[in-house]
Amino acid sequence: MRRRTPPPLSPLPQRDGVDPVRVRLPTGDTWATVRDYLVARLAARAEVIDAMLDEGHIVDVTGRPVPWDMAYVPGMFVWFHRDLPDEERVPFTVDVVHRDEHVVVADKPHFLATTPRGSHVAETALARLRRQLGIPTLSPAHRLDRLTAGLVLFTVRPKERGAYQTLFRDRRVAKEYEAVAPYDPALVLPRTVRSRIVKERGVLAAYEVEGEPNAESRVELLEHRNGRARYRLTPSTGQTHQLRVHMSALGVPILGDPLYPVVTDPVAAGDFRRPLQLLARVLEFTDPVTGRAHRFVSPRVLRAWSSYEEWAG
Repeated sequence: MRRRTPPPLSPLPQRDGVDPVRVRLPTGDTWATVRDYLVARLAARAEVIDAMLDEGHIVDVTGRPVPWDMAYVPGMFVWFHRDLPDEERVPFTVDVVHRDEHVVVADKPHFLATTPRGSHVAETALARLRRQLGIPTLSPAHRLDRLTAGLVLFTVRPKERGAYQTLFRDRRVAKEYEAVAPYDPALVLPRTVRSRIVKERGVLAAYEVEGEPNAESRVELLEHRNGRARYRLTPSTGQTHQLRVHMSALGVPILGDPLYPVVTDPVAAGDFRRPLQLLARVLEFTDPVTGRAHRFVSPRVLRAWSSYEEWAG
């Protein structure tokens, strides 16, 4: 198998824990200048690109500013820092559960994205931890939905990241989730749910279709009271929104879910009152670098179970 050549290291440092944007000029395209390509392909307006070029904010692999008339070279890389959006601060902490020379296991709160994406850039678990721990090379080995709280594994050394990502790809990480949802006495549990889930780009909610199953979840009832129940969810696969889709399909959608069973209007910025009651509780694996067996458990408590009135209010 032919190995992909890794991209060159960025000549720009991180800013607020956020990596600069790297753009590779496609080999199949032909443009007169780098500037022409960036204006045509990036979302920013032409005057924004021109201003960045004027101020020397777009650089080549050596760190030198790209001039207006630099010729387009297929395969060339350029870097720049994006203007950070105005972000509402998520008023909850990212707690470090474990840290060694290879990995960091963090307990992420609800509402905080794992990595920069869209309008969530500096207000992400990755950027916060890089600033908090002073580890600019920190990278996620996997991701957790922004609305889901719980354990996330980050790697410290870039050369080791692939080994930890492979654990998740090969399903050699045992993950357990906890959820609070309605109680249905007619629902027979435990059970294993298998279905085919599709998530289309640009569509908020995933959905189930006929066909070969690509998603499997074990659902167990832990306890119930006052019409609500606490469930243990054990996914064997990692489809987008898998647990949320499966719980909704069983007729017990997770409390606080804005997408399932129906998509609701987005809440106002800064409204953190009713977080999705889904928690990545357990992460268990054998470290591929050290050989150590790890089992991490989040101490977080889902508020709709511990204090429903406080959560619902």
